[in-house]
Amino acid sequence: MNQRPSLTELTAFIQVVRHASFRAAADELGVSPSTLSHMMRALEERLGVRLFNRTTRSVAPTEAGTRLFQSLTPVLSELDLALHDVNRFRERPSGVLRINASEAAADLLVNRFVPVFLDRYPEMHVDVVTEGRLIDVVAEGFDAGVRLAESVPQDMVAVPLGGAVTFLAVASPAYLAAHGTPRTPDDLARHRCIRFRLPGGKLYRWEFEQHGQPLRVEVSGPLTLDHIRLMAEAAVKGVGIAYVTAGAAQPAIDRGLLVPVLSDWVPSFEGHCLYYPSHRLVPAGLRAFVDVVKELKTGAGRAPESSSASRTP
Repeated sequence: MNQRPSLTELTAFIQVVRHASFRAAADELGVSPSTLSHMMRALEERLGVRLFNRTTRSVAPTEAGTRLFQSLTPVLSELDLALHDVNRFRERPSGVLRINASEAAADLLVNRFVPVFLDRYPEMHVDVVTEGRLIDVVAEGFDAGVRLAESVPQDMVAVPLGGAVTFLAVASPAYLAAHGTPRTPDDLARHRCIRFRLPGGKLYRWEFEQHGQPLRVEVSGPLTLDHIRLMAEAAVKGVGIAYVTAGAAQPAIDRGLLVPVLSDWVPSFEGHCLYYPSHRLVPAGLRAFVDVVKELKTGAGRAPESSSASRTP
């Protein structure tokens, strides 16, 4: 190896592996795909090994590329944190704050916390990635994640964002007029339900509770979705009964487009938490965001990890 690779090349290499695409990585880095491809070929020549298997449709790391990615990721992550930490000596934090969140959690962030944070710290940029599956935020290059408290890994620092989250079973007035109103969860067996597919591929079993007794119901119906808001919209169209977060259903309920059913059976769950690694330096931007959350939040406390596979918001 004649010359040590530059930090720019190594950062670009990490992005190509993460995105498994030159085009997507180029968009992330703000360069052209051809420039990025040339950069990676130059890196391979400098290291003397092939890092990628390329086809016309895909790009994947070789064994050597995978080993390099696994070794570089924590090193570059710690370097980023060290540089971020220097921000605490600035009067105002600056840079990018990357947060991975579920769909419902992203709504909460954007509606309640992000506007205040950006108004207070105009040199910061917040990059929110909405994703159903629970990921390793450190390995995927995020500063923090947001999930229901029960889904937060135990080795993370968790900061509650607010109160409990309520789920509602809802249907349109037209659907209920045509098919009747279920009185108990068992009645759902005779109804058209809009099913929810979990990130891992399993179908979600609707969760109910009465007098402290939990009940899970496996429903059937003509439509399966993996997007909470689309489920609410489908219910508005009369497709069937949907089981969604109150936040997703409330606008349609307020307009009379949806009607809650089985209200006596629907439980509430511990609310969302912002979480981040406990064993690493906290970037100045994240520290400032946590301060804003603590200032604005209305609830407190966190639940222990339990059946995180059941709910994704």
